[in-house]
Amino acid sequence: MSTHEVLHSKLMELDGKSYKSYKEIRGEYDFGGCLLCIDYVQGDPFASPSKLRVRVPHEVTEIPSLLFRNEIRRMALEDFLAREARHVLIRLSRDRGIGKSGQMFVDAGRQEILERTAVSLTDEWLELRMEAGLPAAGRKILGRQAAEMLCMDIPELVDTALRWYNLPQADGVLGIETAENYLHIQSQLEERGLIAFVANGSLLPRESGASDRPMRKTVIPFQSPPELEVEFRVPNPIGEAELEFVTGMGIPKGVTLIVGGGYHGKSTLLQALSRCVYPHIPGDGREYVVTHPDAVKIRAEDGRSIQNVDISPFINNLPGKRNTRSFSSEDASGSTSQAANLLEAIEVGASALLLDEDTSATNFMIRDARMQALVSDKHEPITPLIERVRELYEEFDVSTIMVVGGCGDYFDVADTVIMMKDYLPEDVSEQAREIANTHPSNRAETTIKPFNKVTDRAPIAKGFDASRGHRDVNVAVKSRDMLMYGETPLELRGVEQVVDPSQTRAIGYAIHMASKRWMDGELPLNELLNEIETFFDNCGLEPLAPFRRGENHPGNLARPRRYEIAAAINRLRTAKCKLIRN
Repeated sequence: MSTHEVLHSKLMELDGKSYKSYKEIRGEYDFGGCLLCIDYVQGDPFASPSKLRVRVPHEVTEIPSLLFRNEIRRMALEDFLAREARHVLIRLSRDRGIGKSGQMFVDAGRQEILERTAVSLTDEWLELRMEAGLPAAGRKILGRQAAEMLCMDIPELVDTALRWYNLPQADGVLGIETAENYLHIQSQLEERGLIAFVANGSLLPRESGASDRPMRKTVIPFQSPPELEVEFRVPNPIGEAELEFVTGMGIPKGVTLIVGGGYHGKSTLLQALSRCVYPHIPGDGREYVVTHPDAVKIRAEDGRSIQNVDISPFINNLPGKRNTRSFSSEDASGSTSQAANLLEAIEVGASALLLDEDTSATNFMIRDARMQALVSDKHEPITPLIERVRELYEEFDVSTIMVVGGCGDYFDVADTVIMMKDYLPEDVSEQAREIANTHPSNRAETTIKPFNKVTDRAPIAKGFDASRGHRDVNVAVKSRDMLMYGETPLELRGVEQVVDPSQTRAIGYAIHMASKRWMDGELPLNELLNEIETFFDNCGLEPLAPFRRGENHPGNLARPRRYEIAAAINRLRTAKCKLIRN
């Protein structure tokens, strides 16, 4: 009897027995063309679903090796296969009892293409990691339905979603080549002196404020102003015309303002730049919007926790003589939170800052001439960003892209000014300079002390205990922007470049791993993040799962950037960090 038949027979024997008897089916089963691995069996119909893996040799998948010959191609192909598997599982899943009985899931992405653990491709095989609700009536096993799900639906899944012959091959190739083109452009931004690129024809608006899907109706395709138009040669031809070049707007290093009237597309452009630190799927409209990988979105974040951050370059002489060279708060204000967010990003390597005045603290951004006249400098603790933004670029090589709709004083410090009209950009840099010269702002030039460097901090392990009760590790993801770390809620609502709950999960596990390996109170946070990234590059994401044994299911993780890991470390209310002063 084959192991496939053994599983079918075992499930039929379990019909009507206690749900806990499902534990007996854990193990590996050879289906002839694939290997089914049942790594974890849920103890209750309403508990977390069971974890399965399907491993298929390439003799069966027949996926051409050319499609995963480098890391970006492999990542894009894995992303494509996970999405195709999700389509099939949605069709195959159906109610087979109570709870999630009969439902099967794979952790596929949304608009962004991310390194994930849902699918793993080696030179020998493809492995799909899934979750499944094993069928039950009350707390009794529905063996016949389970046999249908595992012994019939799984082979159909393999045949339909994991064999290249039966897949929409043109879509798969397009996704792979688009991601490879994206990375090729991104890798050239630095040498071209650019922070971002927006291809002509891009569709930036989303269908709603609650959706990241593209708007399809009455969308105006993006078109670069002639003064900012640049061209990139790409490794894979684009479109039916098989173009070898992609043309669009290049945003240069320095200080860039995005201006314009309300509802003309200013924040839409900035939001696209923020999300496009990651490649996007074909058809998203933003697949050739490319942002420097070290660009970080900065905003005010009232109420966030701050631990030992030197915010003195922006905030000094607080009432009560509070120390801003080692500032801590459990309930930061808008200005102190935005100052901390900015300095924390630079601390760990950000080379570009993305800001929108709508989500910024007004007093952090500027003090106009009338307010300067009323409140003297000696009574104002805040050095606004307008006083530092040129210094950030000229001394630290940190560029800024900023949406400004109500304050023309920033014309004095801008290198590039882009005006959005009906979602189309115009280069108005010269006009802005003329206006700045002919209409002085009357702001007084203040003498500020330059800051030489951002002060490093070293996290201390005792502030990052992930245990809860009898559990050594409790990392529970509630949503994209909320997780429980140990006994402490960790809110990431202000960390806008976390785009997937599986990134949030990986962030929690990465912090736990770092606390066990590198948080000695001496290693600077920037170097700690280097260690994490080296670990990801060498070992992948799978070892992050703290309870994983051998090759067991690690299928719900997506790789976060160093900046979002740092942001989570900085927002954990139990965090302990030591300042490192040279």
